[in-house]
This record gives sequence, C-alpha cells and structure tokens, in this order.
Amino acid sequence: MHLIDWIVVLVYFLVTTILGLFISYKNKITSKNFENHKNTHFINNLLAGRNLPWWLAGTSMAATTFSIDTPLYICGIVASRGIAGNWEWWSFGISNIFLIYIFAGMWRRSGLLTDAEITELRYGGKNAAILRATKAFLFAIPINCIGIGYAMLAIIKVVDALELWQSLGFSPGEEAKFWTIISLNFFVLLYTGVSGLWGVVITDFFQFFLGLIGSIVLCVFSVHDAGGINKLVLDVQNATDFDVLSFIPIVYNRHLGFTWNDAAGITATTFSSYIFVQWWSFRRSDGGGEFVQRLLSVKGDTESQARNEAEKATWLFNILNYVIRTWPWILTALASIVLLPNLKDPELAYPKLMIAYLPPIALGLVVSSLIAAFMSTISTSINWGASYLSNDLYKRFFRPEASDRELTIVVKVASIVVIILGSITAFYANDIRTIFRVVISIGTGPGLVLILRWYWSRINAAAELSAMVTGFVIGLISVFSSNFNIVFSDFGWKILAISIITGVVWISTMFLTPPEKEETLINFYRHIRPGGRGWYIQQQQTGLQPSQNLKLDLLKVLAAILIMFGSMFTLGGFLLLQPITGLVSVISIIFGGMLLKGLKRKEVNL
Repeated sequence: MHLIDWIVVLVYFLVTTILGLFISYKNKITSKNFENHKNTHFINNLLAGRNLPWWLAGTSMAATTFSIDTPLYICGIVASRGIAGNWEWWSFGISNIFLIYIFAGMWRRSGLLTDAEITELRYGGKNAAILRATKAFLFAIPINCIGIGYAMLAIIKVVDALELWQSLGFSPGEEAKFWTIISLNFFVLLYTGVSGLWGVVITDFFQFFLGLIGSIVLCVFSVHDAGGINKLVLDVQNATDFDVLSFIPIVYNRHLGFTWNDAAGITATTFSSYIFVQWWSFRRSDGGGEFVQRLLSVKGDTESQARNEAEKATWLFNILNYVIRTWPWILTALASIVLLPNLKDPELAYPKLMIAYLPPIALGLVVSSLIAAFMSTISTSINWGASYLSNDLYKRFFRPEASDRELTIVVKVASIVVIILGSITAFYANDIRTIFRVVISIGTGPGLVLILRWYWSRINAAAELSAMVTGFVIGLISVFSSNFNIVFSDFGWKILAISIITGVVWISTMFLTPPEKEETLINFYRHIRPGGRGWYIQQQQTGLQPSQNLKLDLLKVLAAILIMFGSMFTLGGFLLLQPITGLVSVISIIFGGMLLKGLKRKEVNL
C-alpha cells in the first residue's frame, strides 16, 4: 500500500473514533436527564433507549451481516460451487421475509431486552429459567464466538494477502495473526465499550455504505480488467467444469420439462435442503439475536407505530442485504476465476484482486471498507453477546437488584470476555466456507419449535430446551464425527438428518411433559396476542382479539418473496446478460407488488 492509501485508512479510523466518543458523550447526557429511571444507562447501552429510527435499525441489521468474511466466502463459493452455491445464504432470505410480516411486530410488542428473555414470558417455572440460562450461554459464548472467529480469520487473510504489516515496516513473522487480532480488537472494544448500541448502529450506518462503495469499486476495476462483462461471461464459463453462471440449478427440457442441471456446482439434495428445510430449521427462524435486538430498539409511541417501524426496518434490511450487496461481490468472484485461475485458496482472490488491479486511493478506500465490514460485525457480536451475559445471566440469576452503574460495568467486562474467546477460535480456523457450514450445522434443528411457540400454546419450555440442546449436540457430532460424515457425506442430507433427529426429540419431549400453566399462557397471550387458532382457548378466556390477521400476513409473505427474489434476479439477470431471467423476474416483482397492494387495501377495509 502507498502512503496515500494509509492516509485514507487513517481518516476512516479517526472518523469512527470520533463518532464513538461523541455518542458516548450523548449517552451520558441522556442518562443524567433520566437519572431517576432505573437502569436507564443499561437500557441505553443495549437498546439505544428504544429510540432508533427504522432506516438506522434496518441499515444496522444489514451491516451486521456485511462482514469482512462475506466477500471472501462468496469468492470461495462461486469458484467452487457456482452462483447457485449462494443459496446457502440466500435461503435465509425466506425466513427474513417472514420476519417482516409475521414476527417483527410481535418482537417489538414484547418490549423485552433480548430474545432470550422471551422464554420467561412464554413459559413459566424452573424449566423456563433453565432454558433462558442455557440459551444465553450457548448464544453468547460458543455460537457467537465461532462467528467472531471466522470474521477474524477473514481479516487475518486480508492482512496477510495485502502484507499490511510489511508495508508499515514490521516483520511479525509467525506472530502476525496474534498482533493483527490484538490491534483490531483494541480499537473495536474502544468504541463499542464507550458508546453501546447507539455507537454500534451509527458506525454501522457509516461502515455499511463505506463497505458497499468499496465492493462496487473493486467490482468495476475487476470486471474491466477481465475484458468487460460480455467477455467475462464467456471466459468464466470456459474456465470452469460446471455451470458457474446458473442462478437456480434447474433447466427446462422441451421433452422432460423442468429437470435438474447435471452441470450444477451443488447437488440436488443440498439445493433442496436450502430451499425447503434450512431456513425454517435454523435457530434464527423467527428473527433471532442481533436482528431482534434492533427490532426491540426501534421507536414507536403507539403499538401500531412501533410495528410499522419494525416492519420498515426489516424490509430495508432485506433490500440492502439480498438485492443490493449481492451482485458486486458475485461479479468480483467471477472476475477472480478468470484473472486468478490457479489460486489454491479461492477465498484469497478478493484481497489479491485488490493488490493487483486497484490504483492508489482506491486501494485505501477498499481496505477501509473491509476494515469497516469487520468492525461492524465484531462490534455487533460483542454487544449482542454482552447483552446475554449481563441481562440474561448476571442480572437474572445473580444480581436481580443490580444498579444501573453495576450493570453497565458488567456489559463492558462481558464485552472483553466475548472478544477474547472469539479471538481464540480464530487461531483454530483456516477455511471460511467450512466454518460457515459449522455455524449452520450447530444452529440447525430448533427453528421449527421457535416458530411454533408463537402460534401453538401446547409448545412448552422442555420442548424448546430439548430442541436447542439436541440441535447443537448433533450439529457438533456432524462436524467432528467421521462416521456421521461418511453416512451423510452430502451437506443437504446432513441438514435434513439434524432437523429430523432434533424434531423427533423435541416432539417426544413435548408430549411426555406437561403443558405450561394456564396463567402463564394467558399472560403471554395478553402481552403478544398472536393470530391463528393455536391460542383459541386463551382468546376466549381473555376476550382479546389477535393483534394480527395471520392468514393475511402469510399472503403478504408470499408477495414479499416474489418482490424480493424477483428484484435480486432482475438485477443479476440483466447484469450477467440473462435477459429471460431478468424479464421473468420483472414479472415476479409486478405480480408480487400487485398482490401486496391488494392485501394492504383489504387489511384497511377489515
């Protein structure tokens, strides 16, 4: 890197630091103005005082998934499995659309601090407390820290590929990984610790658009150096022995109709598992974690306003995450196949393209964008993990009467613990694609029970606890057991097996244990008022009507799926010179838009 590139990076660090310190100052002023309100600073730290505008919450949700590992992961995916391999993460778009119309409003209505806290609203007794503690621990430590670990692995790969230490005159040698992690963690803790969630989401906003600009800049230079989009489309197909350009690995045959594309880079079982199983079986089927933290933070003086803000935030997240950010990375990945054909580790293609094809200033901008993506994800993971440890473990089980000052200190200590443990996992990782599948494996299984708990009163704490623990344990076995991997060598079969085993366990557990007490169920229904027939008895007992029309909302989900995936494939189809795909996708958008407009008109008239 040149001096001018380092100046660009330094400006980024200065802007981020100033933002964090300014927000910390504003938080202290807010806390003093409301010093008579219990735990004001604590709530401000974790939920930004429940005053986030929808556009800031939605952008922050997108920034959370906009990690430095993602462009490296996509380069590896496209090079080894083709564009269709991206269904590994595209499939989560289905559950994220369900979040818009089915779950976002209920989460905001709950008024909780974390998603783990819902367990003691939905369930009662000792099992609910055990479930809350278990979930808080699993999500804050092993699951969260593995996520932090692969983000750190990505930044290590980028630093090594760009030889950043060497350009500064240092030769860390074998200790390069250690010093990279220490340096960045110090800075992340600085602004995360002093400013809380407000600092995270505002820097997220800045970092997301910086990251997006950086990805577009590298995309433009890479495609240009590959000879332009027309030449790239021809050359990339010739450079691979599978159909790298297929969005959906299904082809139409005049005699056989729609059939599986034998040249696809993924198997039919894996693709089917992505589309029909993974999105509802994964632990974030009803939102989960960092997304829920943002939805609980959106402002709203009335229930209707809060729900509307939460829905708009989730819509913005889906558009930014799936429609806009997808294609610069995929185009860059395709260019890397042509420009760097003999690369042993395709995940390194992204930083190597930066070195080879970006001029000064542009290189500094893209490096800053990758650091921004890293900081955004890590700061969110730290804040999320600290919220579990402080609110769902420390405050709930050890110090229920803890002061605001004490809880704020616990948040900061918990942040340090989370980032240290996350850093340790980075030393044992080498492949981002593999770790991403580990995250999917250990998170698969409990998703269905997380959906049904909102809509079926018979679901009890024992069922959710058994689903969560079984899914995690079977997921670990699938990662480390050679026998399991021999039997289920295809990733799609592995996802299906984990889901079925977990399902058998939690359904059996549910029917072998008593239902929740009626007063607990009535209290939950009064608080949330979900739709459907699963709470019919509680509806009759309370005389309260559901707060949602479930049938209408499910039709909205269908319309939104047509709009979002239609938008994504319209953009991709025309960019990659696939006009039929583009035109069919435009029709999907129009049909989905008309359906959604009609449903909203019907909702107003009800």
